[in-house]
Amino acid sequence: MKDPFKQQGAFSWFELMTSDVDSAKKFYANLFGWNTEDMPMGDMNYTVVKVGEEGLGGIMSIPPQAEGTPPNWGVYVTVDDVDATAGKAEGLGGKILVPPTDIPTVGRFCVLQDPQGAVISAITYVSSE
Repeated sequence: MKDPFKQQGAFSWFELMTSDVDSAKKFYANLFGWNTEDMPMGDMNYTVVKVGEEGLGGIMSIPPQAEGTPPNWGVYVTVDDVDATAGKAEGLGGKILVPPTDIPTVGRFCVLQDPQGAVISAITYVSSE
C-alpha cells in the first residue's frame, strides 16, 4: 500500500477522545500490546499509540469544545485538499461539525457527518518532503 499519509482516500490515523487518558492507555496497552508515547502539544498532552515503533493513532482528553461528548474513537481519512473535501461533503448532504482547522506541524483537518449521522474526519498532512 502507498503511504497512507499521502494517499487520497486512505485511512491514516485513529484517535480516542476520552475522559480518562491514563486508564485508556493502560486498558489498550494490556488488551492489544500497544506502546504509548506522550507528546506535549501546547496546553495539552497527546499520547501517540504505537504498534512496535509505528505510530497509528492517538489518545487525548475530550477538549472543552466537545464537553458532554462520550468517549469515542474517531478515524481520519487522508485527502488532497481538506477545504475542498469539506465543501464537497456539504454538497452531498453532509454536515461540517468542525470546520477545516490547522494542527501546527501536522496538517489541516475537519470533522464531517454523513447524511445518516456517522462521523468521520478528513485530513491533509503537512508534506514531509
